Amino acid sequence: MKFASALAAFTFAGQALAHYTFPSLIINGATQPAWQSVRRTNNYQSRGPVTDMKSIDLRCYTSQTNAKATTANVTAGSTIGFATDGTIYHPGVLNIYMAKVPGGTTAANWDGSGNVWFKVHQISATTNGGSSISFPSDGMPSVSFTIPKSTPTGEYLIRVEHIALHSAGSFGGAQFYIACGQVNVTGGGSGSPGPLVSFPGAYTGNEPGILINIYYPIPATYTQPGPAVWRG
Repeated sequence: MKFASALAAFTFAGQALAHYTFPSLIINGATQPAWQSVRRTNNYQSRGPVTDMKSIDLRCYTSQTNAKATTANVTAGSTIGFATDGTIYHPGVLNIYMAKVPGGTTAANWDGSGNVWFKVHQISATTNGGSSISFPSDGMPSVSFTIPKSTPTGEYLIRVEHIALHSAGSFGGAQFYIACGQVNVTGGGSGSPGPLVSFPGAYTGNEPGILINIYYPIPATYTQPGPAVWRG
């Protein structure tokens, strides 16, 4: 019985080590403390993923914690990103979305519902006509991008998702590692971010970049899930 308990504990620990969270914002190279301006996710201890494309957790993964955070100030044109609690462990692709907080509320109080999210950054797969596929985000400890200077001034939710594809050969096998930060963009412009999508709703789970066997046959091409990146 002791052996079985020890084995179960070892297995759980191994699974947790193979997973990851995105607890910290990085603003102009400075990494914030964990869960300061990022809402603490349900998996802050288990580090497990979201796999249900219809789940509200596909948005910010806070259905259990109901966490809020402080809202960080950032100037349009600055570099911003997310740090992991280790590294991105699994082969997969990454997207970052933003959503402007409606008037009359704040980033701390808004749930991010509706067709409000636009993609601002992505790291896709690299293919070679069926002879190889690689995933540049695999092993990265953090990811950053530049907020377009034309991003309108105001408060935003900023959402990172890494889609792990090592078990994505069957429906529901893709693993989503998600977090939402809160930022106040100052010095912005008059851009019109889009296309806009909702979470849940943006994905069905049947997309060719989500339902995919990355091992055999090796994919000749890869289609990044979600809308095009808005670059201002």
